[in-house]
Amino acid sequence: MSNRHLARTIALQTLFAWDFNGRKNGDLDKIMLDNFANFAPNFDDGGFVKDLISGVAAHTDIIDKHIIKYATEWPLDQITAVDRNILRLGIYELLYTSIPPRVAINESIEIAKSFGGDSSGKFVNGVLGALYGDEPEIQKRDNKEEAEAAKKVEINDEAAINVDSEKQKNDLDQEAPSN
Repeated sequence: MSNRHLARTIALQTLFAWDFNGRKNGDLDKIMLDNFANFAPNFDDGGFVKDLISGVAAHTDIIDKHIIKYATEWPLDQITAVDRNILRLGIYELLYTSIPPRVAINESIEIAKSFGGDSSGKFVNGVLGALYGDEPEIQKRDNKEEAEAAKKVEINDEAAINVDSEKQKNDLDQEAPSN
């Protein structure tokens, strides 16, 4: 399990307990510390879990409006607490972080498959996919990353061509008869 995946799992467990217990902000740090102690006592995430849970807590009202908008068949209080908090994490990552959107969506789906019900992965995919499809700013982040990755490949390919050309030149120089 990758460090970020474990961090998201701890964030989900923290948000689930926080939501289940009435969303008292003073409880977040205690719940998070308990989850670290119980599930990953030696794990140093560099503050990623705290950033996720404090970001979700700070933006819950806006995030929940997105859930209501994109999960049209499900009133917010009828979505399971696990799925609701997976969506909160995913939407937070899509709207408020620089994490690649496809990574945020895929991680949310994987966590839903692990912790949610039989159809949680599809449900989370549908909601986050609809948000992604409606938000050009999120799509631009993906396009920017694809362009940067393509540029890196192009630079690497060009460097490889230059190295190859230099090698061919050296080979020809060695083969040429000397006068």
